Amino acid sequence: MDHQYPQRIVCLTDEVTEWLYLLGEQDRIVGISAFADRPEEAKKEKPMVCGFTGANFKKIMATQPDLVIGFSDLQADIASRLIKEGIPTLITNQRSISEIMNTLMMIARMVGAEAKAKVLLDKMNATIEEAKQFSQSLKENPKIYFEEWDDPIITGIQWVSEIITLCGGKDVFIEHADKQNAQGRVLANFEPVVERNPDIGLFCWCGKKMDKEAVLNRPNIQSLSFCKNNEIHEVDPIFMLQPGPATIMEGIPYIMNIIKNWSQRK
Repeated sequence: MDHQYPQRIVCLTDEVTEWLYLLGEQDRIVGISAFADRPEEAKKEKPMVCGFTGANFKKIMATQPDLVIGFSDLQADIASRLIKEGIPTLITNQRSISEIMNTLMMIARMVGAEAKAKVLLDKMNATIEEAKQFSQSLKENPKIYFEEWDDPIITGIQWVSEIITLCGGKDVFIEHADKQNAQGRVLANFEPVVERNPDIGLFCWCGKKMDKEAVLNRPNIQSLSFCKNNEIHEVDPIFMLQPGPATIMEGIPYIMNIIKNWSQRK
């Protein structure tokens, strides 16, 4: 391990853990999030020191980190406290596909793994290119509704909206995509979804399983195309809501496959 780079990294967020493992740099990790499900061995090998918005500072300090990496304004309080303790802390806030790619390369540079990162990012770029080619082959572009949370209903998130568009779909709430804050993406009720009548419904509730029965009991949902044609899909937040490698490597093929199956049934 090259000592000019950080030796003891705490990952406050799951995609960083996954990325360091993919780079073969997992020996640098000394602490992870309780939500770090990828790769599976991470939880067996590394101590859990935080949730997403909360952290065990005693545990973090005990790992003697020389770098802590987190994500978004939701971890600002954790970061602030660590910075006051003199711990080098990086909080990224990637929201788009290009920002995800740039963030992954930045983290790779921080651990001296640029060459390995370039190979992986080239694969991701090939996946993006494949989606572009696929979208051009579609005779019709499905209207797609993506739901991140059920109560209140939260829709739109920039990288997901971009993936939907990339794969040839039309995000029915695309106007929400540039709003970073979840409050800016809340629907007052389900009626706007009914009005836009999407062909495909993607339900990706952050941190819990979709309650399909509850969804099907929403007012006027039976009139929707996605309900009539059984195009209600539960999407795993583990790969779709973490703006890291899995979003590109698994999220894009997953959405592309749903659209492909939809188009073949038309």
